Amino acid sequence: MTRTLIISDIHGEFKKFQDLLTLAEYTPNEDRLFLLGDYIDRGPDSSSVLDFVMELQQNGAIVLTGNHEHLMEKAFTEQTEKAWKHWTQLCGGKETLQSYGFSEEKIQGTGEKENFTAPQLLSAKLDEHLAFIKTLHTYIEEENYIFVHAGVDSQLPLNENDLDTLIWIRDEFHNGYNGEKTVVFGHTPTPNLHQMEHNYNVYFGENNLIGIDGGAVYGGQLNCLELPNKNTYFIK
Repeated sequence: MTRTLIISDIHGEFKKFQDLLTLAEYTPNEDRLFLLGDYIDRGPDSSSVLDFVMELQQNGAIVLTGNHEHLMEKAFTEQTEKAWKHWTQLCGGKETLQSYGFSEEKIQGTGEKENFTAPQLLSAKLDEHLAFIKTLHTYIEEENYIFVHAGVDSQLPLNENDLDTLIWIRDEFHNGYNGEKTVVFGHTPTPNLHQMEHNYNVYFGENNLIGIDGGAVYGGQLNCLELPNKNTYFIK
């Protein structure tokens, strides 16, 4: 039976990502690979991660978006002070832009509020990655599983879930999901799901939930779930 491997919340940890696929012995011609978003921000090498994700997609990987990709896209699309500073100062966008070679000074932007001007960041690689991000899936539904970045509202049909729910939802989903299909998701570091500090292992919930965000960029581990046998691999 074909293996399915699922990874989420890489957050610029390029070497850990490479090492994890090596550890899991990922073979594009034999395995399916699902990536559940948050490739960028906070970690050291978001640009290289996105390059690698694009290469993996070309070799058959299914690539979903996360809330951090959406924050990046929003920052460049809106170019408002709120969107720009939220991404760069609060959510790790500064580290992402530095991975493209931009200095901290260049990233700041000028002015405030209505007079704010976002920096003009000229980079063919950055433009390529922004265009790629806009093409990503929000979820994938299969016979027994739903793959998504953050979760779903099970009170609505899946196709009526809006983007904010799919990439941002937390407690309402963790505590209230009652669907028949198992949802595999990232977004929430697994210590929060286990309710146990430093337990970064994959979380298998009793209500058909599997959380795989091991908090790699926070000193945890990058997890990979293997289906259908539910083996796990990780790199600290």
